Amino acid sequence: MSFLPADDGAELAESLRRAIGGEVRFDSYSRHLFSRDASMYAIEPIGVVFPRDADDVSAVVATAGQFGVPVLPRGAGTSLAGQTVGHAIVMDLSRHLNKIIEVDPERKEARVQPGVVQEQLNLAAAAHGLAFGPDTSTSNRATLGGMIGNNSAGSGSVRYSMTIDHVLALDVVLSDATQSTFKPLGNGELARRAAAATLDGAICRELPGLVDRYSEAIATGFPRFWRQSGGYRLDRLAGSAELDLAKFVVGSEGTLVTVVEAAVKLVPTPRHRVNAVGHFTSVQAAIEATEDALACQPAAVELLDRTILELSRQKLEYAALGSILQGDPEALLFVTFTGDSLAEAVAGLDRLDARWRAHGHGYHTLRAVRAADQAALLKVRQAGLGLLMAASTGTRRPLAFVEDTAVEPARLASYTSRFREILDAHGLTAGFYGHCSVGCLHIRPFVDLGAPGQPELMRAVAEEVRDLVLEFGGVNSSEHGDGLARSEFNRRVFGDQLYEAMQETKLLFDPDNRMNPGKIVNAAAMTEHLRDAARPPAPTLTTRLHFDNPGGMHGAADRCMNIGLCRKESTGVMCPSYMATREEEHSTRGRANALLHALSMPDPRAALGDERLHGILDLCLECKACKSECPLGVDMAALKTEALAAYHDQHGIPVRSRLFGSIRRLNWLGSAAFPLSNLAGSWRPGRKLAERWLGVSAARPLPRFGRTDLRRWFRRRPPATAVASQGQLIFLADSFTTFTEPSAGRAAIELLELAGWQVRFEDAVCCGRASLSKGLVDQARRMATTMTRRLGDAAAGGAPIVGVEPSCLLTLRDEYLSLLPGDPAARSVAAATRLPEELLLQAITDGRLILPQHNPFSGRRILFHGHCHQKALAGTAITVALLRSIPGAKVVEIDAGCCGMAGSFGFEAEHYELSMSIGELRLFPAIRAEPDDTIIAATGVSCRQQIAHGTSRPARHPVELLRQAVAG
Repeated sequence: MSFLPADDGAELAESLRRAIGGEVRFDSYSRHLFSRDASMYAIEPIGVVFPRDADDVSAVVATAGQFGVPVLPRGAGTSLAGQTVGHAIVMDLSRHLNKIIEVDPERKEARVQPGVVQEQLNLAAAAHGLAFGPDTSTSNRATLGGMIGNNSAGSGSVRYSMTIDHVLALDVVLSDATQSTFKPLGNGELARRAAAATLDGAICRELPGLVDRYSEAIATGFPRFWRQSGGYRLDRLAGSAELDLAKFVVGSEGTLVTVVEAAVKLVPTPRHRVNAVGHFTSVQAAIEATEDALACQPAAVELLDRTILELSRQKLEYAALGSILQGDPEALLFVTFTGDSLAEAVAGLDRLDARWRAHGHGYHTLRAVRAADQAALLKVRQAGLGLLMAASTGTRRPLAFVEDTAVEPARLASYTSRFREILDAHGLTAGFYGHCSVGCLHIRPFVDLGAPGQPELMRAVAEEVRDLVLEFGGVNSSEHGDGLARSEFNRRVFGDQLYEAMQETKLLFDPDNRMNPGKIVNAAAMTEHLRDAARPPAPTLTTRLHFDNPGGMHGAADRCMNIGLCRKESTGVMCPSYMATREEEHSTRGRANALLHALSMPDPRAALGDERLHGILDLCLECKACKSECPLGVDMAALKTEALAAYHDQHGIPVRSRLFGSIRRLNWLGSAAFPLSNLAGSWRPGRKLAERWLGVSAARPLPRFGRTDLRRWFRRRPPATAVASQGQLIFLADSFTTFTEPSAGRAAIELLELAGWQVRFEDAVCCGRASLSKGLVDQARRMATTMTRRLGDAAAGGAPIVGVEPSCLLTLRDEYLSLLPGDPAARSVAAATRLPEELLLQAITDGRLILPQHNPFSGRRILFHGHCHQKALAGTAITVALLRSIPGAKVVEIDAGCCGMAGSFGFEAEHYELSMSIGELRLFPAIRAEPDDTIIAATGVSCRQQIAHGTSRPARHPVELLRQAVAG
């Protein structure tokens, strides 16, 4: 096969643009973004296309054929073995081909396009008590097309087996660009299709004969264990009365066909689910308890080792699990039972507890019966891969190359013991987690592929583990596929004859070798195309912010390992703009990869001024969700701030950025000019001019100013009469609520004084939050320096620092440490920041703050939306608990993600529509669904503005509600 010369890229791109309705991108940033998946490999593609329908896919394949270049279908790009990277035209099927065509509850079937995310299908099917059986840990971003290409399984495979067992029919595009439907073919239909002089006809004619010729090799060459995702599934054709081409191409990794539509089976969802969490003193002890667990007929048995557990304790998003465990376990075993009744499910827990006690397994078993009790368990279990990757140090990472073996569960304990001997002999440590119920452990050794000799060490371990798994009658690829990591070993795994049968299969389906070549058969060595080994050292770059990891800013971006959690759509906050656009470059992963591309260039500072990069970063709302929700803690807000500063160095600072970066002065002027400022803000011609010259959207209502701001109120009010039994605290008069919503500040100050605090009012300087959001880092550092000088001594002396605007208050906790690294005053100030809710809830618990039983909120429903920065850096549990302390109040926290406002982002004309689209994803519909008497609460001033604009419902700060409740 010929490959595209570099100078022909423009002609190919133009041909594709003429041929398809979807987007075509051949720029260097797009190619880099799609050069990686969640594996250890990187190969830059020829270009990227985003087909809109099956005809677009056919046109891409046809055009590629004319130019003699390969094609590579791709879903979410979460493949762990390198299946979705290659020197080819990458077809991103996730952006447009993502529709659920039909859910048929009577037949328990669904028809979907390949870009449908598993969780989206499950949500649609849940209305009928159904779900897609294979339960992957990546269900919130894995696409059905990717699962079909990979033959994915997951924790529930002991009951529901693998994707191959749930596929009924597939609409596909063949390697010659023709379209076909693959399904079970009886003799009559098979003969009719075989008579056609087409590629589909050739497949129907020749594939049965190929199976017959290699029948003995098929019977003896496949591993004896059922959980198989490697190679071509010729065993599924042997001895069958029908030629089921749909099931046959499952697991073929896009090397035979491109799936454009799928009919899949659905399974009834159990009505009740409970969990047992066994605590063990070693991984081996946990594995040895698996056989007894399986005897109790569970739905899943999952292992988690100490490495992952410790990492979960270090991250706010996942720390809840550690707080409910007993002692200090080396390993946990999660055992799930289901049933049509709660009693039936709980009976499984009882059986397990009895067996483990009788045989001395474990030292404690935690029982999680309520859904709320299970949430922390499931979150950490599903994040196992990401949490393990968070232990990476520079290029020393836990790598996926022997992580997908599986053996009979009865042999798992002895197999794992031998596996550990191999690692010990090579001086390697590893993280252990996975599916004990089906004999599959995801063991990831820590290897530094950037160091001399390490790729060779990795290969030696891979070969020894391969031979070990064959000795135990297991499989080398049990659910993660072959890709670039394991395809090289398939001749050894399957034997010469069966491997040759697979080579003939590839030739039959893809005579010109254009469908994702180099995977499953005819593969390169596993040590080629390694991401870390091939990359030259990063050029030195001095940054304004301090990045506390090896490699500075480059290392901070390089923490991303492409696991793709930022592509989730139905839960959490990360990543708001991706949820709205479904563009890879608008995910945290996409932005991190784009930055890594720029920072790897010979002159990284110049590269940070690139307009294409600026466009990629532009839609980041700096919500900070990635800092907590991403298991690896990629801090895109800090990375964007630094990149913006470098961009301003080259292009100058726009007037609007200067304006919004000095928001405290702007709001002070607005308050001083009351009421004229409100008239000017509502004057339509003036708003149009502001949109034209400053880019401030005329559609967005401006903040309203009152006669008395918080500063005037504090100066003029009578002295506090409550006894200051708790000492002094510092109240941060932020740049937003101080001038536009002083009622929230008043409520907080009055409550804190009632709770026994002496309030020191701090209003002399801005915290720097707005400056940072605009890349004005030097300005923000000056503000931080002034602030820490004013507050440092009091903070070091134990005075808490509180404020009602989370984004401002938490800037002191987060950004000050990177603005002023090593500054003791900054550390003291960061350590002293407390949400006022913390102090108020403690006062209620201690009896210093009394809430009457009869209050305005008794029997009322309060719907609470937390600020993104609060979720990322402090959590919302304390605010929810405070609201629930109001007697009679019924408090519900909504999982609505980001509101979409993000400070100045929602005011900017070019971002206004996206801002509102993000609000419409979950927040606005949830509020509109509430009765008129539901009270809406939100901690962020931007959130309250967005809610009012998007739903015409007022939202109040929780401390205002508490103040009103205290007043009775």
